Order: sequence, then C-alpha cells, then structure tokens
Amino acid sequence: MSSTATIIGVTGLIGSKLWHVLKKDNHYATIRLLVRRPFQHNDPKTEVKLVDFRDTESYKLGIEGSDAVFCAIGTTMIKVKGDIEEYRKIDFDIIMNAARFSKETGCENFLFVSSVGANKASSNFYLKLKGDIEEAVKNTGPISVSAFRPSMLLGFRHEKRFAESVPKQLMQIFSFLFVGGLKKYKAINAEDVANSMVWASKRAEPGLKIYEYEDMMMVNLPLNKEK
Repeated sequence: MSSTATIIGVTGLIGSKLWHVLKKDNHYATIRLLVRRPFQHNDPKTEVKLVDFRDTESYKLGIEGSDAVFCAIGTTMIKVKGDIEEYRKIDFDIIMNAARFSKETGCENFLFVSSVGANKASSNFYLKLKGDIEEAVKNTGPISVSAFRPSMLLGFRHEKRFAESVPKQLMQIFSFLFVGGLKKYKAINAEDVANSMVWASKRAEPGLKIYEYEDMMMVNLPLNKEK
C-alpha cells in the first residue's frame, strides 16, 4: 500500500532533514511538502503544494490524503519583530490547525516539534506556548500524536543565527555535564530528531507520546551503527 507523508516546515532545520530521511525511506511512496512559496526540487517522490496557512480551505486541502503529517514549523521573535500575536499564529495556530485537519481528513498520525521544558504552567512565554500546543493537539488531534522536545539543535542552517553560535559550542564542550535529569537539555543533531520522527510515524502509538533527548537517541543508536 502506498503511503503519503506530509511535511510542514521543510525549509527549516528539522524539516529539511525530515525530507532527506523520507526520500530514502521506502515506507512512504509520496512526500508532500506544504509551502507558502514556490519550492524547487528534482525528487520523483516529492510533490509540492502551495498553501495559504491562514486560509482553512487551502490548508485542509493540502493535508487531505495524508497518512502521516510531520509539522516542523517554527519562527523566532526576530522574524516576527517581537510581535507576540504573530509569533503565536505561526507556532500555535499552524500546528493546531494541522492536527485538527489531520483528524478531520482521516489521517490518524500526527507528529510535531515542541521544545524541551514545554509546560503550559510556565511563566516563560515560549515554554508556556509549547506546553499549550501540546495540550491542545492532544485534545483535538488524531488518534496518534507524537511530540518531540529537542533542546539546542545542531546542524547546518542556511540562515545564520549568531545568537545561537556560542551557546551551541558551549553545550557541545560541556555536554558531559548533562547527566541524570539534565540529559534532556543536551544539544541534539537535527537529523537525529528527524530520524526519530520517521521511526515513530511507523509505530503510530495511540494517544500522546513525548520524545525527549534519551528517547530520540535510543532510536538513533541502531540507525547510526548501520551508517
């Protein structure tokens, strides 16, 4: 049976790695990319759909026919010029609608990127938002929901984030200090997150499943040995 994997956020670090992993995975015959702007590629498995994420009909049609939906979209305060409402429209509304439309169109498998420390009771705007979206997707989304909580992401970005360069180096140097309950805060390669998302999509466990650092790395241990 042919299966369709849909990616939202392919131009981001994790989204681009997801596309790379899925192109080599025979489980999915079609990879659908939902994008706001034209996206060039030469992969025979991949189809591109231009979507207006604020137009519910356009968005829902983009998701229809999916067997698994991967949502790796996200923004930064710099990109939205400090506009909290605009930030929420991207990091909450787009993800929430993707989960809702997945359920409404018969897709039972939704996977999305959250953040380490996500907590709806947090006083931190970012961590509260991530906790809120996890709760909302759990209550409104399809049968199987998987939330991935990476800490600092490692990997090449086309866009430069100078504010992240020094913290990344420090986290890699002092990674040995992150033990016990602190392990979940270790920096992780975006490709390891992507691999674990594809692996989880094939399991499609019912309910909400949270993946933190150790969970994602347990998936990648056998995968990395095969390389």
